[in-house]
Formats: sequence, C-alpha cells, structure tokens
Amino acid sequence: MEEMDKSISFDGRDIRLKIGLLAPQAGGAVLIESGDTSVLVTATRAEGRPGIDFLPLLVDYEERLYAGGRIPGGFLRREGRPPDRVTLTSRLIDRPLRPLIPGWIRDDIQIVATTLSMDEQVPPDVLAVTGASVAVVMAQIPFYGPMAAVRVGLLGDDFIINPTYREVKNGDLDLVVAGSPEGVVMVEAGANQLPEQDIIEAIDFGYEAVCDLIKAQQEIAKELNIDITPGESPQEDTTLVEFIRERTTEPIKQVLTQYHFAKSERDAALDEIKHTQVEEPLAEKPEDDPLQVLISEDPKAISRIFKDVTREFMRQQIVQESIRVDGRNLDQVRPVSCRVGFLPKRVHGSGLFNRGLTQVLSIATLGTPGDAQDLDDLHPQDEKRYMHHYNFPPYSVGETKPMRSPGRREIGHGALAERALLPVLPIKEQFPYVIRVVSEVLSSNGSTSMGSVCGSTLSLMDAGVPITKPVSGAAMGLIKEGSEVRILTDIQGIEDFLGDMDFKVAGTDSGITALQMDMKITGLSLDVIAKAIHQAKPARLHILESMLEAIQKPRSDLSPFAPRLLTMKIDPDLIGLVIGPGGKTIKGITEETGVKIDIDDDGTVTIASTDSDKAARACQIIQGMTRKLNEGDVYVGRITRIIPIGAFVEVLPGKEGMIHISQLADYRVPRVEDEVAIGDEVIVKVREIDSKGRINLTRLNIHPDEAAAAKTAAGGVVK
Repeated sequence: MEEMDKSISFDGRDIRLKIGLLAPQAGGAVLIESGDTSVLVTATRAEGRPGIDFLPLLVDYEERLYAGGRIPGGFLRREGRPPDRVTLTSRLIDRPLRPLIPGWIRDDIQIVATTLSMDEQVPPDVLAVTGASVAVVMAQIPFYGPMAAVRVGLLGDDFIINPTYREVKNGDLDLVVAGSPEGVVMVEAGANQLPEQDIIEAIDFGYEAVCDLIKAQQEIAKELNIDITPGESPQEDTTLVEFIRERTTEPIKQVLTQYHFAKSERDAALDEIKHTQVEEPLAEKPEDDPLQVLISEDPKAISRIFKDVTREFMRQQIVQESIRVDGRNLDQVRPVSCRVGFLPKRVHGSGLFNRGLTQVLSIATLGTPGDAQDLDDLHPQDEKRYMHHYNFPPYSVGETKPMRSPGRREIGHGALAERALLPVLPIKEQFPYVIRVVSEVLSSNGSTSMGSVCGSTLSLMDAGVPITKPVSGAAMGLIKEGSEVRILTDIQGIEDFLGDMDFKVAGTDSGITALQMDMKITGLSLDVIAKAIHQAKPARLHILESMLEAIQKPRSDLSPFAPRLLTMKIDPDLIGLVIGPGGKTIKGITEETGVKIDIDDDGTVTIASTDSDKAARACQIIQGMTRKLNEGDVYVGRITRIIPIGAFVEVLPGKEGMIHISQLADYRVPRVEDEVAIGDEVIVKVREIDSKGRINLTRLNIHPDEAAAAKTAAGGVVK
C-alpha cells in the first residue's frame, strides 16, 4: 500500500495518521500520533475456527517502557503481566469497536495497539481507539464505521478536546466519547459532581470532534478506493427458525407476562419450553430429517434461535405495552435495602447493598501510606491511594466454574466504581490513610457495578472515612425498534442481555461523578442519551435515600483495629539521618516501639500504630533526632555512657552530647563516677557544637529559670 499522511487539528492539537509505513503483512495498519505520542494499531483477519457461533474479536493494547525511555524493573528486565491501566485501555478500544463489526462474522479478528513513543502530556488511549477504526478500514473488514474517539476536558467554563494529563488533573471532567456516523457508541467519564446538563453538552462537544475524525477516515478510504461497508450476512436456512418460532411463540409470551415470577422461575420455565417444545420433538425425528441435518451442522442453533425469539417478544412487550418482564414501569427501581457494620470490626468498615436480586458486600480497609499501590507504567501518576477491587464469583449467578484471577470485566467494573468515588474522598493532608475497598458480588441480576458503588459508599462511611458526600448509581437500558425507543431504569440481567444499551450513571445529590455507556447498536442520538442521563437522576436519588436510612454520615470513630496515624514534618535533608545506614536507625525505632513508619520525599513522616502511646514515643524519638540544637539551649538529659574524661548525655531521643569532666561541677572532680552514674537525669546546656557536629555540654552557668523550663519541657523533676 502506498504511504499516506493525514492531519486533523483541534485548537492547535494535531492528530496525524500515517498509513502504508509500518507492519506491511498485517491486514491493515496505521501509525497514529499526537505530540510525541505514537501508537501503532493493526487489524488482522484470519479464517474462522470450526464451531464458533460468536464474533471472535480480540483486542490487545500493549505498552512498552522504551516508549518513555525506561528499562523495566525486576529480574527479567522486560514487561510482564499488563498493569490494570493497560487492560482498561484494551477494553476502551473493544467497547466501541465491537458493535460496529457485523455479528455474523465468524473469522478471527485481532486488533493490536502498541505505544511506541510516549509524550507525558498526550494520553495514548483515545489515539488507539481511533487507530483501531483506521486499521479495520485498511484491512477491509466488514464495518459499520468509521469510528473515532476523543477525550473532553473541562477547565473553568471551557471544554477542551484531547486535554493533556495536567489539564485533566486540574479540570473537573475526564470524558471519552466514541462515535460512528450514526451517533455515539460509547461514553466513559469521571467528573467532579457535574450537573447533568454539563455532561450532555460535553458529549455533544466531543461528538463534533469525532465527526471530523470520521470524515478524515472516509477521505482516506476514498483516495485508496476502499469501500467501507458492513457486507452482506450469509443466507441461512429458515426451516429451523420457523419450526422453533411456531412451537414456542405463545408459551414464551405467557412466561414473559408472569410478572410475579422470580428470575429462577422464569429461567426454569423458559428452559422447560425449549426442552419440551423444541428439543424433545426434534430428538424424535430421524437422522436424515432436514431439521436434524441443520442441527448436526450447527449444534448451538437451537439455543441461539430460542434466545432470538425470547428477545423479540421481551422487546415487543416493552415497546408496545411499556411493561417489563418483572411487571415494573420503565422508570421504576427494584426494591432497595442497605446495611452497614455487617461484619465484625476486625474489618474496618462493611456495607451490604441489595437491589432486587443483586447483592453486593463491600469491605473497606484503612492502611498506611506505605500500602499505596506503586504504578510502573508510562503514565505520570506513580501511586494510588485509593483502590477498588471487584470480584464476581460463579455462585453469584448460580453457576460452577474454575476460579481465576480477575478478568477484564472485573478490572473494568472495579475501575468504574473507583472513579465514581474518587471525587468525594478526603485529600491526603486531611486523611492520610491509604484506602482499599473490595466489592464481593454475592448475587447478580443486573448492574452489579453500580451495586458496588453503593456498597462501597456504605463501607467507607462505616469505616469513618470522611467522604464529602455519599455516591449512588443506577444502570439504564434501552430498547430500540425502528423509530420507537424505550429507556429502562435499573435494568436487570435479561434486559441487559437482550437490550441495546448498558448505561451506568453514578453521582451524588449534587451531580455526576462517573459514566459508562456501551451500545449493542451502531449509534445513538444525543437526544436519547440526554433523556437517559436525566431519567437516571431520580433513580440515583431514590437509591441514595435508602442508603442514608442505613447510615446518615461517616462514623466519627475508626475501628479499634484500624491503625492510628500520627504525621509530622521533618527537613527533607534529614530523611537519611532518620533512616540510617542500610535502614538501621528506622528499624531500631520500629523494633523499640512496634510502630510502622513511612517517610515521603517531602519530609512527611507518618507513624502508624493501634497503640497511641507507642506512636507518641516514636514521634518523640524522630523529633529528637531531627530537632536542631543551638548553643545555649538547656535540656534535661540522661547519662548513657561514662569514660575517664567525661560522660555522654542523651539530650534528645537519638542525639547525644558529652560533658567534659571539667564541666561537671564548679569544683575539681577527681573521677566522673564521683559526680554522675549511668541512668542519672541531669540538666545540661549546649556549650558548643564543633565543626564536625559534635555536641559539647556543660552543667555550669545554668540560670534557675532555664533549669525550670527544661524540667517542664521534660515533663518531670530531675532527681
């Protein structure tokens, strides 16, 4: 393919597309750049595997530390398991791309995006999303695109396209909008409690820029004589479809109108229909029957067709009658209940959230600054003080399967809840704890991610974390049949599975803190998105009322098993003195007091202990070590050693000076032992600090007022 360059500018921020330059054996490839950030994105299509009955799309985002001029740590000195941020970027690419590739495709399709160069000011994630679309177009894969994505920031009253890391950090919005020619296909956002209208305007602003990127791709395709088309789905024999539809239509309709059915009853009834009305009659037919032949060629056809028929009637019922399978109105939330302090105080805070059959138990743990998560990737943030982890065990949906490490879905849901709560967390100076919340999904029937937001809010308040406002969340769904559109509040599992949209909205009573919208259709207008955002607000507030019935505000006291933190500041130049050679000094303090000590580069010392007296002792030692002594200062000290020419006195914790024998008294002292003994407390004055930092003390010429002040400061009387 011939080389081609294309540049698009947004307020002086250029995005450059370079085609035909790299990866010539990939189906399609593009180098997409902005600033000094360069991302290579490829799309490759291979012949499908036998028996596949779904779209086998695989998206991998890769970060190489060489892109930032760094060598990986660890023994191997190469990249290992991808960090969560890399996994989240893979999801960010996948989510808007998947609905735009026709579902009938059974060929393997792989998108690989690799960050080759990293500008610390330009995030690569939205470049990779747009690059994926360009690569798919170049590979001539059937496509409802082109697709593109931009990030929208808000500084003051101004929206910004593709803001820098610093602008995102200093602003009130971090919004990613992805779209196709038919409308918006994905939204991902974190916001500082912004009003609904501000979010809607930001999405509109971002989609305008998305349209410019789509137009650029269309121009490139035209110049290269590439048709962007979804292609034609292969013709299927409808004999089996007609057989199943004829035998199951009325029974399925009857089950879907049994609004009193619980999820398990409805699922069992549908399974019974499939078994008695389809599988048993087909099993009685001879092997050479045309229907048996179709099933032998596609063993999963019965389940797929039965699902399609169920989907059709469920959607029909909602569009025509505005009644859902559980009898709720379109804007009605399932019953909500909340509990806090569910677990013993050995765990620092716990919250149990129930909405319908969805149940989430969230547990908050308070840690010390040393518990912060170190981030070893290309991005400017080097640690996390708040971590939210989400677990989805198989029993939560009544299944059995091997327990594995967290997958992309679990990481994504945890990150969404984390983002929703970040704006209301206290700043480090106010609350220096590191916070980890784990949400255990105990039962799932839709919107467990928003359940984890609510449960986590409860657990944080139960743990005594002074959040500024409680956060709740609701998931919105969509049924679109032709021009008819129905928005569903608080979707349950079947509505998510058979619907067109999963739109999660989290926030406080003041505004939105997080959004995540995924589509199963090829685009949605801003009007419908705006309606969904506005319809989510009363649902969020309704859920919030139930949460506040369980706990009105954060507890004033921490769990007795949570660490108590004392913070102090020392001169950063003295950090090495406190740590000591090979960590010997700080290790000695921790062994003596039993506390945990963390020291930041700015000189902030945090002392953690469940015993306040031990924490105070460690604080006293460090203060003594780092306090600057001046000539003429008077202290109460303790004799620690005696030598023939004098005695050593610990005037401050960890800091000693020497009294020469001639300075012990105003008369001649024959032997040091005649005047003082080890362990004696004495009042001394700093006589001199020599050029080597040695402290010379004296007991002479100390005014009674100075002695009294030293005794008071020491908290006692010298014997």
